[in-house]
Amino acid sequence: MTLSAVLLVTAVVWAVSVIRSVRLRALVYSLPLPMTLALVSTPYGVGGAQVLGVLGLNLFFVTVAVTHQRLRWPILLADGAGIAVYVALSAGLLAVDIPFEEALGATLVLWLAAMLLLRRRARTRVASATAAGGADAAAAGEADAAAAGPAAAGDADSRAETPAEGRPDGLPALLKLLVIFVGAILTAVLGAVLRGMVVTFPYSGVLVAVEARRQLVEFSGHFARNSLALVGFLTAYHYLQDVSSAVALGSGWAAFAVVATALHLPLRRPGSARASPPRRVSRPLRPAAEPASHRAVSPPSGRS
Repeated sequence: MTLSAVLLVTAVVWAVSVIRSVRLRALVYSLPLPMTLALVSTPYGVGGAQVLGVLGLNLFFVTVAVTHQRLRWPILLADGAGIAVYVALSAGLLAVDIPFEEALGATLVLWLAAMLLLRRRARTRVASATAAGGADAAAAGEADAAAAGPAAAGDADSRAETPAEGRPDGLPALLKLLVIFVGAILTAVLGAVLRGMVVTFPYSGVLVAVEARRQLVEFSGHFARNSLALVGFLTAYHYLQDVSSAVALGSGWAAFAVVATALHLPLRRPGSARASPPRRVSRPLRPAAEPASHRAVSPPSGRS
């Protein structure tokens, strides 16, 4: 990859490191900027293997999340496991000629199955999720109360938002940017050996996983949802890549924007519209009836 690719990866990782919202982090990472640069700077196009490569991106984050948070591997070792899974999948996809329509259908089915699984897990673990949220807040409060100094408060904030692993990120901004830049160069060199799968290689994902190590499970869920927009980008590019690269890229970004917007639109439940009509206020009738009854009873009591 060129120097512009390294700079782009550096910019994406830097933006993710600054953003605190996990949902917004996943959305920024989902932008097909590395894909666009790979399609422009390499002779490779978009086929069935590249669409299935979106599944490889999700497998990368799932592997990192499982190995780092459940198996307690160091984050760099977990990153290496995720890269190994993606490279193994890429080798298998490049060895077989996969028609685009079949690959697209399989990707959509697997994406829908993943969304149903995530929704089912969210429904069955609503109580545990609220309890976990309270436990996280209590843990942050205990961290603040354990030491009254500002250093302890900074450490608690870093556990909740910053990418440092168990300690505050003491790197200056310029030094941190230099570290990200060097990591982007190494990632770009590794991605250059994947031939056509270089289009969907997780260039910035390798470093983004390090930045979002504290919220990998939540980040993976948001990215899995946003990956449908990447499928839309690749699909639009595939059908127009023979016309013109510029037209294909423009249509790809338009498809990405439409799908991403649809994914993030607020959903209205049918029961919410029926919840408002039952409100009827009958209180004003009681004060009007009370004075009348009061007047009817008061004359006998006054005469006696």
